[in-house]
Amino acid sequence: MTSPSPKHAPATTAKPHIRWMIRRDMPEVLAIETGAFEFAWSEEQFIRCLRERSCIGMVCEHERSGQILGYMIYQLHANRLHILNFAVHRDFRREGIGTAMIKKLADKLSPQRRSRIMLEVRETNLNAQMFFKAQGFRAISLLRDFYEDTAEDAYLMQLRYR
Repeated sequence: MTSPSPKHAPATTAKPHIRWMIRRDMPEVLAIETGAFEFAWSEEQFIRCLRERSCIGMVCEHERSGQILGYMIYQLHANRLHILNFAVHRDFRREGIGTAMIKKLADKLSPQRRSRIMLEVRETNLNAQMFFKAQGFRAISLLRDFYEDTAEDAYLMQLRYR
């Protein structure tokens, strides 16, 4: 008798593939978003952001199945990259997906142009704080009443080019 097949193929069986986000990724991205955040972005918010010239969306997909495992939206500034939204599918967390996406973004840093990555993390999101700290980010300030949906504070975190 064979054991039942898992709902999702383990991400560790194949190297994650990171590519630009396209329109047909939106249903899977939205499913990850609503599963990850209490105050999730809507499809309209994603599309509005991605229509801006300075905003870039990336997805990490399973090399074999094509399933979206995580995504990142970031904004280009003159001297920095700013992560606006970042999530990994809950079934694939702690398998290197987030680390691979951050490494891909960090590879875009240089001392001559964009030398740091910035992002805000909710004060109550300890998992995200610990993840980004493990990636080399440091909290550089506390932003009071940062979020419009709640009166919650945020930590401004930064990763500098090394």
